[in-house]
Amino acid sequence: MATKRQTTPALWNWRYLILRRVVQIGVLLLFFGTLHWGWSLFGLPLLSGNLSASEVLGQVTLADPFATLQILLTGHGLQAEVLLGAALVLGVFVILGGRVWCSWVCPVNLVTDVAGVLHRKTWRKNLFALPHHLRYTVLALALLLSVLIGLPAFEWVSPIGAMHREIIFGLGLGWTALVGLFLFDWLVVKHGWCGHLCPLGAFYSLVGRHTAQIRVKFDQSTCNGCGDCQAICPEPQVLNLKRLARDGQVLSGECTNCARCIPICPEKSLAFGWRLTQPGSGSVPAQHRLIMKEDNP
Repeated sequence: MATKRQTTPALWNWRYLILRRVVQIGVLLLFFGTLHWGWSLFGLPLLSGNLSASEVLGQVTLADPFATLQILLTGHGLQAEVLLGAALVLGVFVILGGRVWCSWVCPVNLVTDVAGVLHRKTWRKNLFALPHHLRYTVLALALLLSVLIGLPAFEWVSPIGAMHREIIFGLGLGWTALVGLFLFDWLVVKHGWCGHLCPLGAFYSLVGRHTAQIRVKFDQSTCNGCGDCQAICPEPQVLNLKRLARDGQVLSGECTNCARCIPICPEKSLAFGWRLTQPGSGSVPAQHRLIMKEDNP
């Protein structure tokens, strides 16, 4: 029997996308306003620096943990406040969910999301296949090159840094890299950069895999298996229905918590929540235990 689809106001369905854009653009605006318009609070600059290393109110140092790791691998020392800033940022993403960075903060996500929409609506094919785990190879190569050449390898070619520099400091050649990335995601491989190649995404995937507390929860009893969530997800492999039924939530570190799947689900089977107790601890819901038993006779 077909389940009646629930409807909600359009604006409410866009709520997570709107919040993501507010955060992404807001971070860039804070950098821009502090540099060009002198934004301050109590006479202290609001947010100075860049996405690799910055200062809040001129007092609190924040540092990209991946950039920090690369610099340490080059053999160069770092000041204690930079290391503490990297530890602070790492701690936040360990708790929130590693790849929250990718969908809620990273400015390149603005570019790749548009390319993804165009791919889905106009192109609808990949010129070749890329395994999603290729990003871990790129991550390992970035760290190895940092050791070999004595420079933070990814920071030199990062489209994230390029986009930040172009927006905050002015138009330059970095835009050519962003145009190339946009065309790659649109015409060559859907979600090619964020979903297959970005080493920073791979790093945060590993960071939050076993510790992230904000997860997408799944109610198997209401799911009709329509597949709408997988169709819209930039990382569809994390929405394996058997695994979701077993765990009651998305546990994969590759989930970006972008929340695209939540409002698009017609049965409201997906929602944000706190990480549940892992299977085997005695607190798995009965319906999930039944499915686990059927999958493992």
